[in-house]
Amino acid sequence: MVQFKNRYMVLEVFIDSNRDLADNDPIIISDFNVSKAIKDSIQLNFGECGLALALGSFQVKYVNSTTKICIIRTSREDHKKVWSAITMVRSIGKCPVTFNLLNLSGTIKACKRAALKCDEAKFEQYKLAAGDRVTPEITRYVKGRFDKIKTLEN
Repeated sequence: MVQFKNRYMVLEVFIDSNRDLADNDPIIISDFNVSKAIKDSIQLNFGECGLALALGSFQVKYVNSTTKICIIRTSREDHKKVWSAITMVRSIGKCPVTFNLLNLSGTIKACKRAALKCDEAKFEQYKLAAGDRVTPEITRYVKGRFDKIKTLEN
């Protein structure tokens, strides 16, 4: 029996700080928004056939809207196509963004370690920058997201 092989990507989402401040729309980085932006980019750059091939195992496994870290699963055969489509994503909704690949792994276990390390470091930076604006609700939310990383499975 042949095992289906996946690749896992830990990505960081950078939101353009120079975006039009007249837009007071809140920036919501969610599983659905990230998935839609990447799928649209695959379709635009690789066509319907490329999208159909990539969707076989494509899944956004984890998104933390506070630290802007996400984990994406894709097949080993299509990971370069998905990766290149991710680099061409320029916006999520109306908000200009850029993705940065932090880690590429063949196992969810290694990916979880890398994501947890990045997430914890980014949250420490967030707490330093936000100062007293970090509420207990935000802290509970982020700690819950850390627990979600620890429970990720295929």
